[in-house]
Amino acid sequence: MKIIAKDREGKTVEIEGRDGWTIMEMLRDAGLPITAECGGACACATCHVYIEDGWYEKLSAPSDGEVDMLDMALAVQPNSRLSCQLTCSEELDGIKVTLAPE
Repeated sequence: MKIIAKDREGKTVEIEGRDGWTIMEMLRDAGLPITAECGGACACATCHVYIEDGWYEKLSAPSDGEVDMLDMALAVQPNSRLSCQLTCSEELDGIKVTLAPE
């Protein structure tokens, strides 16, 4: 599966996702500047991304814990999600995400 990611400067990169891994792990392993301080435990909001081009509606709803973490994040938008809570799968092939401001 492919992840189309835009960094904070607007550069777009295509990342090969691994089934069962999180989008946060794929962004981090690709060298994008995503902090992911809690390592994917949904205990911070440093992997905050914006879901682009109609993909948000295709995702399962965020958990209460994710919503609570997003409440503490900066620059939250209606299409905000924590990338540690999004698992790579064929259903997400081609998903487009933009890194949120730090």
